[in-house]
Amino acid sequence: MPIQAILSDVHANAVALRAVLDDCEAQRVDEVVCLGDIVGYGPDPIECLDLVRERCAWTLCGNHDVALFLPVPVGFNKIAREALEWHRSVLEPNVWFGRKRKQERWNWLRTLEPVREEQDVLYVHASPRDPLMEYIEEGDVADMGFGPPQKIVEIFERIPRLCFCGHSHRPGVVTDDYLWFKPEQLPHASFQAPHNRRTLVNVGSVGQPRDQNPQSCYVLFDRETGDVTFRRVAYDVAAAQARFQKHARLHPRTWQRLETGV
Repeated sequence: MPIQAILSDVHANAVALRAVLDDCEAQRVDEVVCLGDIVGYGPDPIECLDLVRERCAWTLCGNHDVALFLPVPVGFNKIAREALEWHRSVLEPNVWFGRKRKQERWNWLRTLEPVREEQDVLYVHASPRDPLMEYIEEGDVADMGFGPPQKIVEIFERIPRLCFCGHSHRPGVVTDDYLWFKPEQLPHASFQAPHNRRTLVNVGSVGQPRDQNPQSCYVLFDRETGDVTFRRVAYDVAAAQARFQKHARLHPRTWQRLETGV
């Protein structure tokens, strides 16, 4: 599969997901994969889960996905927690009346793994050091005059050659000399990952971008050449916001931020 589309952080935003999947089809990718957080924040958990199951060759679990199966979601603010509680209420099968499709969806979500490795490429939701929860931010690579921070050194020690992650909703490339490049800093938003050096790629977010760009973000990866290309996809934000506003248990912040990508 030479051309792989890598998605992450859909967050139950079906309008954004459908736009990205349409773009994947236009790019004639060989397979689509997802790094997790299909649920959380948004109005369309069922639709997004069904789309990901149908269209993605494989999927990892994210911290929001795992939280559905915890008695109390840990590490989430009130806005995220309330959305997860609502998602659980619509997704979890009733012990007496759970329909087959609902049960299959729930069981599939429960069995997702947080890590996948294919040859010298590692896929995680969050970080090689903590696949579910650890954020990797631009500030983590900053040399304050004492060499690279221990955090990023330990993260890179766990990368075979190339690692793709999501979680922070902020796309970028980190090289093994600990430099962070935003997509707009790369020629044509592309980067060729060397075969003899380690590279970390955050693929951004489909449903909740947070890099001050409201367009959905995902990555195309050419397995043969090592080329990594960031794709930005415009979608109907107003239509997505209208879906959010139909659900009282979704805080206004979850849809207001879609306009600006913050």
